[in-house]
Amino acid sequence: MKTIASPARMQALSRRIRQGGQRIGFVPTMGYLHEGHLDLVRRAKARSDVVVVSIFVNKTQFAAGEDFEAYPRNLRRDLRLLRPAGADIVFHPRHEDLYSDDASVQVEETRLSRTLCGQYRPGHFRGVTTVVAKLFNIVLPDIAVFGQKDAQQALVIRRMVRDLNIPVRILVAPTVREPDGLAMSSRNSYLSPDERRQAVCLWQALQAARGALAGGATDEQLSAMIEYGMKIGLGFQIADDLLDITASSEQLGKTAGKDAEQGKLTYPALVGEEKSREIFEKLTCEAVCALQIFGKEAETLRQLAMELLDRTK
Repeated sequence: MKTIASPARMQALSRRIRQGGQRIGFVPTMGYLHEGHLDLVRRAKARSDVVVVSIFVNKTQFAAGEDFEAYPRNLRRDLRLLRPAGADIVFHPRHEDLYSDDASVQVEETRLSRTLCGQYRPGHFRGVTTVVAKLFNIVLPDIAVFGQKDAQQALVIRRMVRDLNIPVRILVAPTVREPDGLAMSSRNSYLSPDERRQAVCLWQALQAARGALAGGATDEQLSAMIEYGMKIGLGFQIADDLLDITASSEQLGKTAGKDAEQGKLTYPALVGEEKSREIFEKLTCEAVCALQIFGKEAETLRQLAMELLDRTK
């Protein structure tokens, strides 16, 4: 397995590989790899002759106050994991290798990136599309594999490839999950033990909706489960935002007030603490009301919703 830092060397090697008639599979990552990344590598290996994995924490997709500096990094560990997974080349450039001091060209998708995550992280997807376009130009892949966990990102990249006529096929692989259902993510390392246990509630709600569908649920019942899952998921996020400004560091198990200190776009930052609490309580009540159609069978889900109101950490 080769490790390359120079974009020029990587591009020259990719040209030789393609000229030799071999297909290049590509998996772009920011490192601190887990089984989800390794699954992408194996999928790329099954569909190509040479697999390139990039490891690059892209500063331009982080807003001011986000976790660029804190993002976990461990190149030695990543290399150790990639070799048995089937990676042939690891492309690990520095920031200055990809961005000149006077860089003035960016790539921006202007429709799909405006909602969901993009609505709350201005500039994020512009940073993603710019760096992925640069990586495609350097690695020259025939296929590139992305994870469904970052569904909006995959859709934005597909649109970029289509609209700019980039000759690469985008494959989207299913989300790889922990045994309890939590989607694998490098940022899971940020979670305290309590947060880790709480983080699976949205997945549990989605599984309940899937079970309702498989069990022959009516359209009305399925709509109720989807409504419950969406309101609980958003309520959980707002509860986290509120606890960051109302709980102590001892209660949270991490530094309190960190969101405000880093300038994060949280609900309290956008609409204030009182309005955020009002929205949170309304969402929780609406989630419970959505379960009325199920009667006593949904008692566990009701309790889960009500526990959100009593969270102290």
